[in-house]
Amino acid sequence: MSELSTVSSEQNQTAPTGGRRLQAVLLDMDGTLIESEHLWNEAEADLVADLGGVWTEQDHINNVGNAAGPVGRYIIALTGADLTPREVADRLYARFLAKLEEGAELRPGAKELVTMLSEAGVPVSLVTSTERELVATAIGGIGLANFDDSVAGDEVEANKPHPDPYLRAARRLGVDPARCVAVEDSVVGVTSAADAGCATVAIPNHVEIPPREGVVFRDSLVGIDLDWLESLVARD
Repeated sequence: MSELSTVSSEQNQTAPTGGRRLQAVLLDMDGTLIESEHLWNEAEADLVADLGGVWTEQDHINNVGNAAGPVGRYIIALTGADLTPREVADRLYARFLAKLEEGAELRPGAKELVTMLSEAGVPVSLVTSTERELVATAIGGIGLANFDDSVAGDEVEANKPHPDPYLRAARRLGVDPARCVAVEDSVVGVTSAADAGCATVAIPNHVEIPPREGVVFRDSLVGIDLDWLESLVARD
């Protein structure tokens, strides 16, 4: 599999199914594949302190899974900073990137899941609210080259919780969203994936995710196998 760094043109690939209904697996990054939420929290707290405010754990929870724009607006409302959301996001990303220098710890079962899917010939796309400039560094523990494709937060017209990121990922792979399994750890991510029509697996990490019809809950990625993923899309 090769590293794809942009979404400048839509692909029209046909996913190999091997007789299975499962056509692709679409994976969130922060909090799902990598343990990065504490790094985001630290970066947010540092930036807010620099802007004269105080960042609490609840502030972080309120923003888990959000894209740069909404987080920037939230920080401006909290601190009264005379900055644009983009300027706040750029400062936040710089702090987060510095904290990523030693890499982010992988969530249990993350690398094994991606490896299993690769060996089985099931296309895998990374679908993240994080912007492209940080993706390769953040997912370094697995390697972006181990995904068939990736969709970053600055490459969609509307970010999570809008369904566009998952619809874009499925379209680029040439697959039906209803025959894809998406894995998420946040409310905004689950909303995005489920509204796109994907069979959605929720693995709550730092935030509680309310029950939703069609969303399956698990404690972790450990033990997920191909037959179980297939069972999630086997229903007509």
